[in-house]
Amino acid sequence: MSGVDDLSFDRLDADGAIAESAERAGVVSRATFLGGALGGSLALLAAGSGQAWAQGGPSERDVAILNYAIILEYLQASFYTEAQRMKALRGRAADAAEVVGAVERAHVEAFKDVLGKQAAKRPSFDFQGTTEDQNAFLKTAVAFEDLAVAAYKGQAPRIQGSSALAAALAIHSVEARHAAWMRYLFGVQPASRAFDEPRSRQQTLRVVNSTNFITSSPSTQGRRTPRYTG
Repeated sequence: MSGVDDLSFDRLDADGAIAESAERAGVVSRATFLGGALGGSLALLAAGSGQAWAQGGPSERDVAILNYAIILEYLQASFYTEAQRMKALRGRAADAAEVVGAVERAHVEAFKDVLGKQAAKRPSFDFQGTTEDQNAFLKTAVAFEDLAVAAYKGQAPRIQGSSALAAALAIHSVEARHAAWMRYLFGVQPASRAFDEPRSRQQTLRVVNSTNFITSSPSTQGRRTPRYTG
């Protein structure tokens, strides 16, 4: 598909349910899902949390970075969850939304477990009809996943705790796979460049704010009224 190899947001201006989602989509069995990469990421986050609190809690910088990350995870998890509830997707896009949505929700819960009472609250969202149309959904999913990969890359050198860094990198690789998957479904080359550039927190938040997806209260400009998760 010409002209979209560098698609980005700039150009776009929890229990057994997680395992069940992957199993229903026919991607992996429940046992494989629970024992595989997702379980490893959650274990890393749990270990990081235990170690950090034993040493008096994570640093102020790491708390800020993890809260920044959880906002991005809230955004993605709510987007995929709403797409599932709208039931406007079909075929492989619907299967991908189910699996990726379950993983993003797991990321949210993992960060909440680590941060505890310091976790940022979930905002409200208005995805403006992008969950109601397959092409709009895939285009937005590519932008979301590319943004998340660049955002994690930008924060990795700033993380102070080794356990927190290990957990963040474990999630970063999963987000990269999501980005490749969504790019493939949308018809964009998964990796057309030899190197990826990171995004700073300021750059990422500027992009997120430009979408107007985060709102003071959930509403919609789409053809139907979605069930918002924010």
